[in-house]
Amino acid sequence: MGEHRVRVTQDSASRWRRRAGDYQTLGEALAVAEPGDTLTIRPGTFREGLVVDKPVTLVAAEGPGTVRIDPPGGVALLITAAVTVRDLVVEGSELSAPAVLVTGPEAAAELVGCRVTARSSAGVEVADRARAALRGCTVHNPSGLGMRVRAQAAAVIEDSELAEAGQAALAVLGGSSATLDRCRLHHASGAGLLLADPGSSAELTGCEVYEIRGSGVQAEGQAVGRLVDCTVRRVSGNGLTLDTDAELTLTGCRVHDLPENAADLRGRSRLVLEHSTVRDFGRGALSIWDQGTRAEALATEIHSSDGDYPAVWVSDGAGLTLVDCSLHDLPDALFVLDRDSRASAKDCSFSRIRSSAVSVSSGATVDLSDCRIQDAGTGLWFRDHGSGGRLTGCEISEVATGVIVTKGADPELRECTVRESEDAAVYVSAQGRGVFEDCRVSHGRGFGFHIIDGCRTVLTRCRAEQNGRAGFEFSEPGPVAEGCVSDDVPSTADVPAPRSVPPVGAVGRAVAQTAPVPLASAASAARIAPIPDCRPAGEALAELDALVGLATVKQEVRTLIDLISVGRRRQQAGLKAPSLRRHLVFTGSPGTGKTTVARLYGEILASLGVLQRGHLVEVARVDLVGEHIGSTAIRTQAAFDRARGGLLFIDEAYSLAPEDGARDFGREAIDTLVKLMEDHRDEVVVIVAGYTAEMERFLSTNPGVSSRFSRTVTFPDYSADELLQIARAQCAEHEYALTEAAESALLDHFGSLERGPGFGNGRTARLVFETMVERHAMRVAQLPDPSTEELQLLVPADLPG
Repeated sequence: MGEHRVRVTQDSASRWRRRAGDYQTLGEALAVAEPGDTLTIRPGTFREGLVVDKPVTLVAAEGPGTVRIDPPGGVALLITAAVTVRDLVVEGSELSAPAVLVTGPEAAAELVGCRVTARSSAGVEVADRARAALRGCTVHNPSGLGMRVRAQAAAVIEDSELAEAGQAALAVLGGSSATLDRCRLHHASGAGLLLADPGSSAELTGCEVYEIRGSGVQAEGQAVGRLVDCTVRRVSGNGLTLDTDAELTLTGCRVHDLPENAADLRGRSRLVLEHSTVRDFGRGALSIWDQGTRAEALATEIHSSDGDYPAVWVSDGAGLTLVDCSLHDLPDALFVLDRDSRASAKDCSFSRIRSSAVSVSSGATVDLSDCRIQDAGTGLWFRDHGSGGRLTGCEISEVATGVIVTKGADPELRECTVRESEDAAVYVSAQGRGVFEDCRVSHGRGFGFHIIDGCRTVLTRCRAEQNGRAGFEFSEPGPVAEGCVSDDVPSTADVPAPRSVPPVGAVGRAVAQTAPVPLASAASAARIAPIPDCRPAGEALAELDALVGLATVKQEVRTLIDLISVGRRRQQAGLKAPSLRRHLVFTGSPGTGKTTVARLYGEILASLGVLQRGHLVEVARVDLVGEHIGSTAIRTQAAFDRARGGLLFIDEAYSLAPEDGARDFGREAIDTLVKLMEDHRDEVVVIVAGYTAEMERFLSTNPGVSSRFSRTVTFPDYSADELLQIARAQCAEHEYALTEAAESALLDHFGSLERGPGFGNGRTARLVFETMVERHAMRVAQLPDPSTEELQLLVPADLPG
């Protein structure tokens, strides 16, 4: 007989049995063990299959790897009770059976620090409503499944590794469930995680799935999965494959380095991506097929594909929703095709797209709101009959062509902008239609709206300006334009009356001519009006020059105007225009004319075509900062929206970043403002104003703030002479006059005022004038019959005491 190799220790509360015993085999020890006992196993290899049908604990006496269970055939470890196994190595070689089997409703196995190395149908199988937990374990099975959970069983797997599986690393089937935390599934075939059958579910947190010969995660047959902070990478198939009503939700996950699709959805399946990243894929990021199949992405980034396929493909009646997503560095971004296919996107950005950002064909529709498309071949292409949808508040910039509508497509675009297109901003041909309302196209090298083939496009209140060829080009009758304006259409007073009227279509260019003007231009002039006149820049500049003092301020504004004017001339000559630093910082004490100069600056920019309206919206901290989380961003957005087309003036902007305000909501206003300035940089000019020292601190609070406000205009305090000039202007405006003595006394008064933080500058001059008017009224009211001169003249006695 050999040495005793298994010690049974009494852990139960029974008083009627011996305390402990030593046995040569595991089978002998298990036969005498009672519920609650611990079997401590000395190092060695046991060539026996174990059936553990009572709640005991098996533990290696000298730690992990020292005890091997390796039977010649069959199941190496069969568990049907509540059993704990620690630090054992289990090896199985039966191709028709698992190495470890936990089965039956009474089974509840806990494997801790174990290693399963098998050539079996499955390394570990949990079946028939059993429960199992693996903690710190490894499972290798090159001949079959790494781990299988089936028949309404449940498994919890923590800090474990399922690797080198001949089939899926983990299969959850037959209404079972699995919960994985900080696990690695790798070097498997078929799938890293396989989910199938109604009621089957899996939840993975902090896990990695990689080096899979097949799909990273495959879900089908109404199974449900959730991945949180997980990575799926380097698989030979799709990163995620969903079919037949399966559902997957990924939150904070990363899916990358894939030769095929990051996610392939079919058969009414559903995928939700939240705050995740999808990148470096060979075919597509999302391929969504079949009626009823749906994908949603929230705050997700999709980027970096070197292939030739669209990153997102929606077809055969499938649906897609994107919210606050970023798609960039792609061959094509979003393709939607086939009747009943639909995609919606809100607050999304598409940038650095080599071909088309959005393509809609074969009767599909899209709904895009507040999206940005930048640096693409084509912004949007509506290709054929029945294709369309709605775009609201979208911005398209730096593209070859902004919007293409062809072959009977019929989209609706409202309050959208297209700028800096190489060719046409909007191109409609081949019986394309389209409705464009309150849209603006500008700064393109080609036509603004180019509509040919007599397409029945409807344009309402659209605006075209600073386009290289013409704002509106209609080659034949068909387009309908109402309330549209362009900067290349002169007023009717500038166009001589036509002497001949040949029967041709309307063309959207109208220029002053001495030769006969064909109907094309005449009809166009009636249809497309010149941009409404605003006050000429010269008048606003004259008013600026008339302001008292502010010599350095006037020079700064004139420098900006010169840059804009020369930039436009360079564009007309085919040269690049200098970049404009339109957002400004105004520093100085109160009453130095900052608001007045801002108003004039907005007017000048509007007259030069840089801003659409040039109106001034003045706000302070109270208008931007809310009382609870989230309200500040809403208020800041609302103020910014009111300023669209004009100038947003933020007085005492430094109050948004108080020195002791680490948790102050003002910083949320700053962050929101910085993002809006980037997303809508051509629609609003922002001026922040305040005391000099405080504004320097404000600019240092956020790197984005200082980079967007690269020009500071300093408003000096008024001298006594300049304050006297302001008082004289007030007198002239209100039909009063100052005696020489009053002027001298007033100059002395202004010179004696303390120039502290509360000094009001121009406001002080106006307040002094108003006080003098009141004292004058009290004095003159005592005169029985004052003359006209006495009713006007202000004397030293009228000065404040």
